[in-house]
Amino acid sequence: MDKYINIIQDSYSGYWRYLKYELISINHWDNYFYGLITISLVVWSLEIAFPWRKNQSIFRKDFWQDIFYMFFNFFILNLIVLIALSNTASELFNDVLSVFGLSLENLQLFNVNQLPKAVGLFIFFIVSDFIQWNTHRLLHRFPLLWDFHKVHHSIKEMGFAGHLRYHWMEPVLYKSLLYLPIAIIGGFNVQDVVLVHFFSIAVGHLNHANLGWNYGPFKYILNNPKMHIWHHAKELPPNSIYGSNYGITLSIWDYLFKTDYIPHNGRDIELGFEEDEKFPKHFIDQELYPLKRKQD
Repeated sequence: MDKYINIIQDSYSGYWRYLKYELISINHWDNYFYGLITISLVVWSLEIAFPWRKNQSIFRKDFWQDIFYMFFNFFILNLIVLIALSNTASELFNDVLSVFGLSLENLQLFNVNQLPKAVGLFIFFIVSDFIQWNTHRLLHRFPLLWDFHKVHHSIKEMGFAGHLRYHWMEPVLYKSLLYLPIAIIGGFNVQDVVLVHFFSIAVGHLNHANLGWNYGPFKYILNNPKMHIWHHAKELPPNSIYGSNYGITLSIWDYLFKTDYIPHNGRDIELGFEEDEKFPKHFIDQELYPLKRKQD
């Protein structure tokens, strides 16, 4: 037990030191804090210069709440719970494996360090995006998980910051389901993975932006604003009560597994979900919503 307490303490102190370093150090390319700000400003500038919905305000509905969500979920949440939870769960998993005389090294299919760096990053990207696509489907399929995911679908006007508007339980689920497959592959360099994360953040911001782009023939590979807006449509597809277009960064999974749905230009469709007018408007109430729903 003392070991796990020490892991939790070290996680808090370690991430706090890391966060302070990110804030004061702007001279390294893999700085997540300023990287997020840079990507956000670029995509917001594109929204302003090339708005799809020309009547939508630059400071759209819930703009500032989404900005808060963006920094809370990307940084503060890690400090509060995610890093400590992740490190503790990882150590616990290793301890369980050791009972059977195993370790993560025994489970590894191969080590990407033995491959060219570009190939290793491509494998990481494809595997993680496919798992996240499946995780996203789960969020829509099970009522309890949907209650968490409603925070994200409470967006009524699309904009770049809506990308990171989500309940804190979502990354817990995503990271939990992603942990073992990535561990089985093994050998990923943290700095190299930053490239994949920055790319995913940029695409995610663009998907939620007030932009009418679909990237031409690449729309069948990359998720895009014209596709993703239908994922947020209040009116569900006639052939699916769970929605459509679950792609995170890639759209190809939806086309392969027949969950794609773009019936027409969705620029002015209503966004949200059934009875979303009853959904809480304030951050704390939104975070507590799933617990209150369970009590009801």
